[in-house]
Amino acid sequence: MVKTDRDIYDAVIIGAGVSGLVCGCYLAKAGMKVLIAEQHFKPGGYCTSFKRKGFTFDAAAHSFGSYREGGNMNRVFKDLNLDKRLKIKRYDPSDVIITPDYKISFWNDLDKTTKELKRAFPHEIKIREFFDFMSSPKPAEMAALRKKTFKDLLDKYFTDNRLRTILALPLLINGGLPPSLLTAFTGSQIFSEFLLDGGYYPDGSMQALPDALAERFKELGGTLLLSCGVKKIKIKDDSVAGVVLEMGDLIHSKYVISNCDARQTFLKLLGRRVISEELLHKLDTMIPSLSMFVLYLGISKGMASLPKPGCTAWFLSHYAIEDMYLSAQKRNASNLEEFLLRVSPDGESVLAMVLAPFRNKRYWENNKHKLLEVLIKNVEQHTTPELSKHIVYKDAATPQTLYKYTLNYKGAAYGWASIFSQSADSDFKKPSFCQNLYLTGHWTTQGLGVAGVTYIGYNTANMIIKKEKLCYN
Repeated sequence: MVKTDRDIYDAVIIGAGVSGLVCGCYLAKAGMKVLIAEQHFKPGGYCTSFKRKGFTFDAAAHSFGSYREGGNMNRVFKDLNLDKRLKIKRYDPSDVIITPDYKISFWNDLDKTTKELKRAFPHEIKIREFFDFMSSPKPAEMAALRKKTFKDLLDKYFTDNRLRTILALPLLINGGLPPSLLTAFTGSQIFSEFLLDGGYYPDGSMQALPDALAERFKELGGTLLLSCGVKKIKIKDDSVAGVVLEMGDLIHSKYVISNCDARQTFLKLLGRRVISEELLHKLDTMIPSLSMFVLYLGISKGMASLPKPGCTAWFLSHYAIEDMYLSAQKRNASNLEEFLLRVSPDGESVLAMVLAPFRNKRYWENNKHKLLEVLIKNVEQHTTPELSKHIVYKDAATPQTLYKYTLNYKGAAYGWASIFSQSADSDFKKPSFCQNLYLTGHWTTQGLGVAGVTYIGYNTANMIIKKEKLCYN
């Protein structure tokens, strides 16, 4: 094949998830010629939205955090001028946690949240001390968290298991692990960036965020190919040489950045013959996070009992959070003990989700409707009376659905599970066996959530920009 300027790029990014789009924008802004190839027909990954019967639903991501002055999302928005084209609203309270005994709100005002928790748990004297640590830990303190679990951190400040469970529930659903298995470093990041500085939402739907990033990427000179998967990463002399698209085109590039599933990156796009026995063993033994079962409901207008639009409600039926995790691993219609619920800002659609195992296609074909109906009943019983009378449209995404649209291994919601043995592994950010190959996104073992993968995209781009001695300002 004859090389043409059209087929030669400085960098090719595989996948137009938020991390890949952010990385692409920074590289393009620094003057590099960048191509992003995305197998889906729209950008965003889990951050996409879709329309059904006149209703708009967010596929999985329902809000984001870290948009305060100096936060990761705020910095990226300003760097890329997204703050001028996206209208972002923060809902107050951002989150409400509902238990058999309490209803605790997380307000934008930390003092207000602290007072509410102190009223509920007057015997707990370190609530504000905990929040202050979460809000602004010192570097040495953050480093120490890599050796502890989030349970260790909660036990340091609190004695009441009910309070510990209330604070850990959003991390179970947003991190996929109970506090005894979740690293304190990852847990504190989720807590501070999603609960203490959470509740942000772009006008319209979550799709507005990747759409704005994609538009900005093209304005900066980048090329975005949708409905265009990558078949192979080409290697020459232990360095990347480009990619082969599914349609057969060979694209030459100096750098390749994968924003897709790590197993797919190494085992399919590179191939087992290229990678070491050590990495092969690691890939065969690493544990992905749990997946999700996501309920989508279109609601008739004028329903009075809906929770506050834009606010995320978390429900738990008991305080044995470790048991909740074990139940989630065996999820079926009889053990729905917790769920997340969010009413869209326009009050017309409802999203509810629970952790779920991958299982197989036949299982979900046989059980999807049953789990959907039981989840509706649970939501109706615990948070939204008479919900079923107002449902105009209903459907759900199973772990198989999440796999279909993202190709994430076992439909994993958060990449690799954030346990100690799978935390901050350099093989999943900058593999040593291949020059100029990088990974970005939640499979890097470096961060979770929209804010987390946004930072990873920024950081990956800056590693390359620094190596090339460029500047994006």
